[in-house]
Amino acid sequence: MYNLNVTFAAAITSGASAQFGGAPAGRTMTARRAHASVSKMDVSGFHVSGFNMSRRAMIGFVVAGALCGGSLAQEPTTLSDAANAMIGSWEFSNADHDKMCRFTFRADAVAGGYKLEVDRNCASLFPSTKDVAAWAIDSYGTLRLLDARGKAIIELTEAEAGIFDGFQPGEGRYVMQSAAAAPARSAEDMVGDWAIARGTGKPICVLTLANNPVGAENLSLKVKPGCDGFVTRFGPASWRIDRGDLVLQSGRGQTWRFEEDDANTWLRVPESADPVLLVRQ
Repeated sequence: MYNLNVTFAAAITSGASAQFGGAPAGRTMTARRAHASVSKMDVSGFHVSGFNMSRRAMIGFVVAGALCGGSLAQEPTTLSDAANAMIGSWEFSNADHDKMCRFTFRADAVAGGYKLEVDRNCASLFPSTKDVAAWAIDSYGTLRLLDARGKAIIELTEAEAGIFDGFQPGEGRYVMQSAAAAPARSAEDMVGDWAIARGTGKPICVLTLANNPVGAENLSLKVKPGCDGFVTRFGPASWRIDRGDLVLQSGRGQTWRFEEDDANTWLRVPESADPVLLVRQ
């Protein structure tokens, strides 16, 4: 296959001295005659002397080798132990922990590193995260959050196992910790006024969560006047923290479960096309 390609290219492009079975010995074919002879010849009788290849044919070999090498170089490499430890969900917050969103680190290779999924509310809390799309760990162990072109936007260093920190002018200090290491919310953290809102963000009801026990597991709440029928039909009567989620329970035992989206916003799960939010007042 290689002999055929090289000799054919040499004969067609430069009239090189490749010899064909039907040509007299010592006679060099012109490009036109070589083309006609190649179309009729028996490939099995084909032969090329290594030093009779034209310069263009040799360049062809070099280009082909470069293309093959390039395709091999693009294959993703195995994740290092440090990179593998990043895979999963992480909590990204400010130093006071009153602004928080979530990152999900993936192992899918993208430009400059690996895929990073950012919660939709992150950009409103931390504007520098709006273009973050990927991540990588450099040779010094620094975690770099990248845009779609592979340019570093945020750099974080590991303060201790499972906790990274960094600094951005205008936004202050960042803290990022694995979801498993993030502290769970307690009932004391949640006490106060919370608004229930639909997808538009407009409050349709305000609840006051108290810390007074109601039964064996739940705590009391108060529904303020003027609530939308969507909420009154459900009839929230008590609440609790259950496996990191906030659960509202009706007098009939029905429940609405909310998952933390950031420190002041919780999202009802499973999520629907018209999301229900619980927003701190």
